Amino acid sequence: MVIEIKDLNAEELDIYARLNEAQLLRYYEPETGIFIAESPGVILQAVEAGYEPLSLLVETERIHKETPKILECISRHYGSERMEALPVYTAEREILKDLTGYALVRGLWGAFRRKPVPGLTEFCKGKKRIVILYDIVNPTNVGAIIRSAAALGMDGIIATSDTVNPLYRRSARVSMGTVFSIPWTIAGKDESCHNRLTKKLGNLGYLTAAMALTDNAVSIRSDRLKSAERLAIFLGTEGYGLPGEVIDSCDIAVKIPMYHGVDSLNVAAASAVCFWEIS
Repeated sequence: MVIEIKDLNAEELDIYARLNEAQLLRYYEPETGIFIAESPGVILQAVEAGYEPLSLLVETERIHKETPKILECISRHYGSERMEALPVYTAEREILKDLTGYALVRGLWGAFRRKPVPGLTEFCKGKKRIVILYDIVNPTNVGAIIRSAAALGMDGIIATSDTVNPLYRRSARVSMGTVFSIPWTIAGKDESCHNRLTKKLGNLGYLTAAMALTDNAVSIRSDRLKSAERLAIFLGTEGYGLPGEVIDSCDIAVKIPMYHGVDSLNVAAASAVCFWEIS
C-alpha cells in the first residue's frame, strides 16, 4: 500500500524521524518495541530472520528498484494480503532529507517489531564459543564485532544492559545484517553488574577470558583458550576497557601481542583477531 507523504508532521512518521532509540524500544509497551533497519540488504535479512515488518519508507525514485524484492519476501513469509496492506511511505529525496535530517541509506528504511530475547541460561545451551560485549557504547564497533563474530565462527553474543542494543540502526547496518544471523541476547541490569556475569557463565561451564592489557595476561595464542570446551570472551568498552573487577573475576586475562610500539587495537579490530585465533 503506497502512501505518498504530504504532511511531514504525520504521526505515523514519528518512528522514522522523531523517536530516538530508547523511545523505539518502548514504542509497543508492554511488548518488546520496534527497530529501524537501513538499506535493502539489511531489511531483507530482517524479514528472512522472521522479524515482522510494520512499514517501509522509500524515496520515490527508488521505489521500483528497491522495494519489489522486499515485498516479494514479505509476501512469501507473511502472505500476499499482509504484503499488500503494508504501508510503504514515499516522497522525493529532498522531502525525506528534510524529514529525517539526512539522506536515507540507499533510499530505503524499514520499521520492524522486535522479538523477545532469551534468558542467559536458555541462550547458552549448546553454545561453545560466546562473546560478551561489556558496556560497549559505540554502535559502529558493536556492528563490526557482530559481523566478525558471525564470520569467524562464534556461536553467540551477550550484550550487557549498558551496551548499545545490537538492533540500533547503525549497529545493524555496520554488521551488514549479520545481527539477524548470529544468535544474541541482552543480560539484565542485575546480571550485568560487577562480576555477576562472569560468575553466571562460570557456573554454566565456561572458561571466562577477559581481553585486557594486564601484566598477567597471556597471549591470545594460548593453548588454554583453544582447548577450552566452552569459552566466553569478554570485550570492554572503548578507551577504558573492562572494569578491574570483571578482569579479576575472569579465569584468565588475554592480550594480543603488539609490535612497533603500538599498545592496543580498536575493540572491533581486536575482536576479529581474537575470534580468528580461538575459532
